[in-house]
Amino acid sequence: MAAALTVEFAPFAAPAKGVWVVFCDDKRVLGPAAGRLLRSSAELIRRAAAADHFTGKKGSTLEILAPPELKISRLIVIGIGNARKMTAHDFVKLGGSAVGKIPHSAKEATIFAELPSGALKPEQAADLALGARLRAYRFDRYKTKRKEDEERPALAKLTIAVANKTALRATWRDHQAVADGVLIARDLVNEPPNVLFPEEFARRANKLKNIGVKVQVLDERAMKKLGMNALLGVGQGSAHGSRLVVMHWKGAKTDAPPIAFIGKGVCFDTGGISIKPAANMEDMKGDMAGAACVVGLMHALAARKAKINAVGAIGLVENMPDGKAQRPGDIVKSMSGQTIEIINTDAEGRLVLADVLHYVNTRFKPRFMIDLATLTGAIIVALGHEYAGLFSNDDQLSDRLAEAGRQTGERVWRMPLGEEYDKKIDSKFADMKNTGGRDAASITAAQLLQRFVDKTPWAHLDIAGTGMSSPQSDINKSWGSGFGVRLLDRLVSEYYEK
Repeated sequence: MAAALTVEFAPFAAPAKGVWVVFCDDKRVLGPAAGRLLRSSAELIRRAAAADHFTGKKGSTLEILAPPELKISRLIVIGIGNARKMTAHDFVKLGGSAVGKIPHSAKEATIFAELPSGALKPEQAADLALGARLRAYRFDRYKTKRKEDEERPALAKLTIAVANKTALRATWRDHQAVADGVLIARDLVNEPPNVLFPEEFARRANKLKNIGVKVQVLDERAMKKLGMNALLGVGQGSAHGSRLVVMHWKGAKTDAPPIAFIGKGVCFDTGGISIKPAANMEDMKGDMAGAACVVGLMHALAARKAKINAVGAIGLVENMPDGKAQRPGDIVKSMSGQTIEIINTDAEGRLVLADVLHYVNTRFKPRFMIDLATLTGAIIVALGHEYAGLFSNDDQLSDRLAEAGRQTGERVWRMPLGEEYDKKIDSKFADMKNTGGRDAASITAAQLLQRFVDKTPWAHLDIAGTGMSSPQSDINKSWGSGFGVRLLDRLVSEYYEK
């Protein structure tokens, strides 16, 4: 994992050096601890605010360099607007925003975790720290030289000042586990494809053994024996062998059926024989963002010792146009016995998922299955980069995912499924064809997946717009967002551990 920001907690006290960040509302009222400690600087702050027309409006910032009577190099006051309207996700964003205001040259900083009404609760302070860690992430391990305008942030230590750091210990342990899971997922998505091919991806996932996750890696021979010809067909043109990685976390005391998460792991997607245009093809290193999320999620669940039995399964392939590659017109027999006519070799993710979904469903008989995949460009046309597409055969699971999305800011929007769309993927020569054309392309892809889940509650998240080349935000400045880790961890903690 890329070098992560060190976050520490300490009691409220004026920092001896570095940058000091405090919050105020739209009446320019500081938190009580900051107000007491800054009493001697109150007139300076008032005059600076007047000169800068700073009102404490949400997102506004007031900076005072080397304030007299304080040993710090800079005081930053961030406006939060109406504090009574803040949600849990607002505290995460506030932590990210605060780190974003700290100058790149600063090595140390202290953030006061309080509002005008008083100190933040442990959950809120942990959310603040979570946002700070997510914002501080950067992926620059392959840069050996820097331009003058590419200053590397020097911040190595961030102190969050709180009322009671002991009360935060367990809460922060859980939040830190989730933060680490997100950063693991981001690292995987950001890696170049010559580094992260299927075998290497499997090796990295295997490291989860170090925190108590049981990991099984199936090679091509094992998958051939299982009849996973849909998955294997996608990777048969690559010099790199395909892999299936199955991860088990057993956190429940009983042998209750697990919950299951499945990820599409196309480590690079040329489109195969139906080759993609050259423009932006380099982005296809991120076509494994679904698998990256599953690995990050399994880390989070294990690291925080989630009281649940969970299975994570990722199909890892590389889609290349070799002489051995799959052709349009080929027919493959999936592990389920259903046959699929290949119309377009660039509709490959659904072939990978079809076999993995069937394998997980029949092998583990899970309570529900959720798959994540950068599956279709069509979902970006429909929803842009702000929402992931949600397709499901279960209303309760859909509602819970939507609520978890609202709480974490990783939002999903439910899309339709229906028998009418099945006609578009009917084949003259096989049980189905792997694409139904441009119209309703995201829906027909989901319709195909649904044929491999039987009656198990299931949800499909199309994260093509949110998992890679994702929009920049207060908590993400990375090309790979790690989307889905916080969403699914919240789903689990909110509804399935209690």
